[in-house]
Parts: sequence; structure tokens; C-alpha cells
Amino acid sequence: MNKIFFAASLLALAGLSACDRPTVVNVPATPVAVPGPAGPAGPTGATGDTGNTGSTGSTGYTGATGNTGATGKTGEGTTIIIATPASAPGG
Repeated sequence: MNKIFFAASLLALAGLSACDRPTVVNVPATPVAVPGPAGPAGPTGATGDTGNTGSTGSTGYTGATGNTGATGKTGEGTTIIIATPASAPGG
């Protein structure tokens, strides 16, 4: 009985392994667009014209000159001598 059971299982195994299932591939009906990397930035506009330079202000007035002082008196030829303090005795 064991030999018959063993032979039947080998036949079943061979029969099942002989079945070939076809691979199903799903093809989309319409192609799908995949976005690519971003392109370079668009061209930049032209630089505008430089504006006009503003007018400069008027120069301020010069202040009045003060009166000149009187000339000092001339010296009488006196010589001033400044004496240094004397040192302490025993020092």
C-alpha cells in the first residue's frame, strides 16, 4: 500500500508541475507622461535706464569775520627767575 501511495503522489506532483501559467502583463491603454527635471529659468528682462542725477544744493554763506584784537604792549626787559625749593636739612 505504501508503494501505491508513493507512486500516486509522484504522478500528482509531476502533473501539477507540468502546468504552465502564462504571465499576465498589464499594458496601459494610453501612455502616461512622466514629468522630467526642471529646465533652465526663462530669460531675464533688460535692465532699466539709470535715473537722472538730482541737482546739488547751493553753497552756504561765509560767516562774518570778527574784529582783530589790539596789539599787546612790549616788555620792559625784566627777567624773572624762579627758584626751586631748598631741600630739607639732614636729608
